[in-house]
Amino acid sequence: MADLTLEELGASTVSAANSLTLKPGQEAYLAPETYQHLEQTLDPANSWPRVIRDGDEVVGYIMGNFDEDAPEDFLRAALWRIDVSAAAQGRGVGRFAVKAFADEARARGFEHATVVWASGEQGPEKFFISVGFEVVGETPYGEKLGALKL
Repeated sequence: MADLTLEELGASTVSAANSLTLKPGQEAYLAPETYQHLEQTLDPANSWPRVIRDGDEVVGYIMGNFDEDAPEDFLRAALWRIDVSAAAQGRGVGRFAVKAFADEARARGFEHATVVWASGEQGPEKFFISVGFEVVGETPYGEKLGALKL
């Protein structure tokens, strides 16, 4: 990955983001149950959707939410989703996206960012821990809650 850039999700990139092909089994981990139950309560004005490009090609998608007034601490600077195409996995795309999200959270004055994930063989736990998230709890649905100090 020589030329990674981040771009706000828009009309010209939404189709490419929705067409990303993940590795087999990863689709089951895209939307943790915790987030499914909370998604309708989010203010869309606080969302942070971005695509990751390698040159002209969309190779990833990241969606975060920033809400300093959220009722739960883990929803204030929350990484809701990160998808990296199967062909681009293992080449720094996810790490680049998480760093960009962390930089944005830091610039907005947050001291940590959070993410929720379900455990499983094809799940994202190894990735999240490798980029600095530490397990700090569990959701009512049995998912891991990770925090990244900024």
